Amino acid sequence: MSVPRTPSGDRLGRLLNLVPYLLARPGILISEAATDLGVTGKQLREDLELLWVCGLPGYGPGDLIDMAIDGDHVTISHDAGMDKPLRLNPDEALALIVALRMLAETPGIGTRDAIERALAKIENAAGELAGTPVAVRLPANQKRLTAVRTAVESGHALQLTYYTPSRDESTDRVVDPMRMLMVGGFNYLEAWCRRAEATRLFRIDRIDAFTELDEPSAPPAAAVPHDMSTGVFRPGPELPLVTLRVGRGGRWITEYYPVEQVVRDGAEWQVTMRVTDLGWAQRFLAGQGRDVTVVGPPELLERIRAQAVAALDQYASPAAG
Repeated sequence: MSVPRTPSGDRLGRLLNLVPYLLARPGILISEAATDLGVTGKQLREDLELLWVCGLPGYGPGDLIDMAIDGDHVTISHDAGMDKPLRLNPDEALALIVALRMLAETPGIGTRDAIERALAKIENAAGELAGTPVAVRLPANQKRLTAVRTAVESGHALQLTYYTPSRDESTDRVVDPMRMLMVGGFNYLEAWCRRAEATRLFRIDRIDAFTELDEPSAPPAAAVPHDMSTGVFRPGPELPLVTLRVGRGGRWITEYYPVEQVVRDGAEWQVTMRVTDLGWAQRFLAGQGRDVTVVGPPELLERIRAQAVAALDQYASPAAG
C-alpha cells in the first residue's frame, strides 16, 4: 500500500519537534517513534536522513545535528540547539499573524497561496488569539500599482513622494518612467530620476504619493536599464565597507546579505560587507545584540555609541510629570 506524501510544511513541523522528542527518549525504537509521530517507519528514516545534514549556518561538524542509529534504535548525540519543541507565546503568534496578513494584502507577492495556508495553520493553532481585532489592509498599494502601470503605459512623467528607508526620509522628485518589473517578490518602477540625473528603481510600496503629469516621459539617452540578474542591491567600491564580528547567532547575516569576505575564527566570524549608507547600518546593527560586534569603520562605531548613550540617558532621566 502506498503512503501519500505529506506537504513540505507538515514535514518541517515534524522535523522541528523530532529532535527534542528523540532527546527525551534516547535509544528509542524507530518503529515506536514512528507510531507516536503518526508516520511510517520508512518516513521516519527519511526524516532522520534529512536531519543528519541539517544544522546551524556554517554547517561544520560541530554545527550539524548528529545521531547514532544502532539497528532499529536511534539516539541524538548533538542537537545543534534544537532541544525544545517549537512553541509560540501569544505575542509571537500574534506577530506572525499580523505579518502574514500584511503579506497576503501586498500586491505582487507570488507565493500568496503558501502565505494563506501558513496563516490558516497559525490562526487555527492560536485559537481565540486569532480573533484579536487587528486588521491589516493595504488597498493603496494595489491602486498605486495599477495607476503607476497605467502611467508607464500612457507615456507620462510622474511626480513622486518617495520614502527611502536607508536614510529614513521622504523626498519629492520628478521621474520619467521606463518600465515596471518584479524582483524578489516586489514591484518596482524603473525610471530616469531628474533629481539624481540617473536611472533609479522605486519600490511601489514605498511611493507615498504621486501625480501623473501632462508632459510625456522622456528618458535621455543615458537612461540605461539596470541589469537585474543579480538582484536589486549591487554593492560596489563606492559604498561604505563595514566590518563585523559575528557569533553563532549572527551568522545568518552572511546568508541573507551580500558579503565581501568571511574569515572563520573559532566561534566568531569576521565579516566585511558593503552597505548603502552608514545610517542604515547604524539602525540595523544597533538591534542585533551581543551576537554582532562592530569593528569598523570608526564613524559607524561612534554613531552606535552615541545612540546607546542617548538611550541610557533616557533611562537615567525621570519622566516629566
